[in-house]
Amino acid sequence: MVALVGLVRVSTKAQETARQHDALDDICVKVFEEKLSGKLRVAERPGLLAALDYMRPGDMLTVQEADRLGRNLLEGLIVLNDLFQQGIAVKILEGIAAGEHAERNFLLDLALALAEDRRRDISRKTRDGLDAAARRGNLGGRPRVVDDDKRRAIRARRDEGQSLRQISRGVGVSLAVVHAEVKAAETSEATRECG
Repeated sequence: MVALVGLVRVSTKAQETARQHDALDDICVKVFEEKLSGKLRVAERPGLLAALDYMRPGDMLTVQEADRLGRNLLEGLIVLNDLFQQGIAVKILEGIAAGEHAERNFLLDLALALAEDRRRDISRKTRDGLDAAARRGNLGGRPRVVDDDKRRAIRARRDEGQSLRQISRGVGVSLAVVHAEVKAAETSEATRECG
């Protein structure tokens, strides 16, 4: 009889595994867990390796969704393909690749193509958005925490001889921000004096 051996994976220790366990615990003879970023190389995956070592011929590795095999659907499907090359059958409970798979097939090839297309599409849209923002003069990134008023306050307090820590508390910004603003002001001043 074919036994299902489960694999639960999350990227960080802070993430919850309960949803995956709910899907796998009742149907699998044993469920292995790993909390690490989904690396592509099976040899670098202790939970996956433990699950594979536990499996007997004919058993199926079982995951809730293909992306539990990698960081995302595309990488999950790449790992899935690697497992097929090792003769490992995989059962996927949900998502575009749901089903029992012992080898690549049309559905998985289609899912892999769609995932790759989606990754390219996201990358293209991100690049287009950044280009459009740059044309409008917005270079993107996190918004600055220091507006002109805070910048003037930081510089005035520094001119008064306050320490960076005092300025940080008084203006309500981090010490690193105060340090960067003071350094920028000093660099600007030095450039004006040389010019």
